[in-house]
Amino acid sequence: MPVVREFRLPDLGEGLTGAEVVRWMVEVGEVIAVDQPVVEVETAKAVVEVPCPYGGVVTARYGAEGEEIAVGAPLVTVAVASAGGGAADTAASSAEVERPLVGYGVVESRGARRRRVGAAAAPASAPAPVAVAAPVAPAEPVEPVAPAAPVVVPVISPLVRRLAREQGVDLTALTGSGPDGLIMRADVERAVAAKVAAPAPAAPVAVAQDGVVPLRGLRKAVAEKLSRSHREIPAATCWVDADATELMALRRQLNSTPGPKVSVLALLARICTVALARFPELNSSVTEDGSGIVRHSAVHLGFAAQGERGLVVPVVRDAQAHSTEQLGEELGRLTESARSGSLTPAELTGGTFTLNNYGVFGVDGSTPILNHPEAAMLGVGRIVAKPWVHDGELAVREVTQLSFTFDHRVCDGGTAGGFLRFVADCVEQPGMLLRQL
Repeated sequence: MPVVREFRLPDLGEGLTGAEVVRWMVEVGEVIAVDQPVVEVETAKAVVEVPCPYGGVVTARYGAEGEEIAVGAPLVTVAVASAGGGAADTAASSAEVERPLVGYGVVESRGARRRRVGAAAAPASAPAPVAVAAPVAPAEPVEPVAPAAPVVVPVISPLVRRLAREQGVDLTALTGSGPDGLIMRADVERAVAAKVAAPAPAAPVAVAQDGVVPLRGLRKAVAEKLSRSHREIPAATCWVDADATELMALRRQLNSTPGPKVSVLALLARICTVALARFPELNSSVTEDGSGIVRHSAVHLGFAAQGERGLVVPVVRDAQAHSTEQLGEELGRLTESARSGSLTPAELTGGTFTLNNYGVFGVDGSTPILNHPEAAMLGVGRIVAKPWVHDGELAVREVTQLSFTFDHRVCDGGTAGGFLRFVADCVEQPGMLLRQL
């Protein structure tokens, strides 16, 4: 007889306590293989696919799309085929339970035996399984234990669920036109059209309440981190206008030859690594208890990037060891990953300094909140043609505003001003970088 195995949400790393279900990748009744991804979840760090360590027939799914699941809570149950009922099967079942989920929360013990993933106690109340209409029947009848009276909404397509959610349509109030009452996209669209066509009341009965958007996933993590930074770090900001004409001319010259193209961000990243070598106090962070300052030996350069999940800060590891061309390649790779939403948690953590090019939004200046626990952030505004006194004469030059926000606990204004002035000098005279190599 098949043995029903329960797979719980594993620890996805970085101390995360839960994840939001984005998309189910399997149906109840579907036969899955070992390590096949069963669900896509969104954590505070990234969107990841979670593979199941069991192979067999999916008998239940726990959690609806958009619902948050706690680490250690059930995700799916799987009926694992068993050849017999003897001691050999018991041993095999035991070995399968101990099979680790590679890459998620696997801990190696001193005896070289891996801890079972999801071994932590389940929460007092687990989310109810989501039933799916018209499942594929398993090869052998299985009767999983399910919570009483689940709410069954005959919807399979995540696109239909999302459309209903965006348009404010209650799926439980619809009658599906598909097989066995399955709710189709056309059913949701008809409900939306009916709402639009409904005549407006002669007079409002009540004042509409403002909508509340819940903070969860990435947005919640960002809010908590920024609140902590604003609360704990005594930040100060200084700024200066810089003539970037020569920097832009250097970029055009570099890009006139065959080979990878050099971005403005790559040039600014290179300037930052050189400046931090001169002012190492700014590549640091204050300890949790505030009793000391940690000086970082390597520059793990974070940079602000706009992705489909919002603003994220990917990190270029050991940026000080990269050439300008190598920095450009890594910045480009991470930017593409941010746009596609495929950044891993490791690529979004561990930064020691942040470069924020808000000029891409068409603005000149900003006073950003520091990326806790980092001690400094360089901001760069748009590079735009402006009147400028050059060599004693008024000329039209390409000018940008540089702003520098720093933790006043790690240094005084003189150090911060010296860093910013050095950066501005490199922007105005990029040949200075040659003297630093």
